[in-house]
Amino acid sequence: MAQKNSVIANKKINEKKLNLAKKIILDLQTELKKAIRAGCGPFLAAIYDSKGTLIAKCANSVVFESCSHNHAEMNAIKEAERVLGTYDLSPYGLSLYVTAEPCIMCLGGIMWSGIREVYYGVPSKRVEEITGFDEGFKPDWLNEFKKRGITVYGQIEVEAGEEVLKSYVEQGHTIYKPERKTK
Repeated sequence: MAQKNSVIANKKINEKKLNLAKKIILDLQTELKKAIRAGCGPFLAAIYDSKGTLIAKCANSVVFESCSHNHAEMNAIKEAERVLGTYDLSPYGLSLYVTAEPCIMCLGGIMWSGIREVYYGVPSKRVEEITGFDEGFKPDWLNEFKKRGITVYGQIEVEAGEEVLKSYVEQGHTIYKPERKTK
């Protein structure tokens, strides 16, 4: 089991890619603070091509746009598909960077979109502990992505992401999740 501050991956870690991911995720965390002030949810995702060109960057807009599937990752995938004019992103060698571990819905969207690499910040367990969001059931997803040729690096710059999530909660922003009756 990885320690809280250690990066996890489903492939041997490439230090150059990891250092780039650290910079991008820290930049996303900084930009996310502004997006939250504008009414967005506490997650931000960016998609880059293999040359390092930004293709799409989107915040979570669930509450802002009253749409439960408008997570940052889903918004960024939709925007990348629009920009590139296709539903199949696999020929472009794209990488997704996101401020927190993708939820169950976003994992499906990532898998079906053709994205090749995923880099994330705060792990789901901490997202749930800090905010109360329900990240969903995700059995062995790292290995499932590996089987499908999707590289994952996670738990990158966790402390910066936790600070943003704590601030979101402390400021009284909406924690959205459906109500369920439990036994």
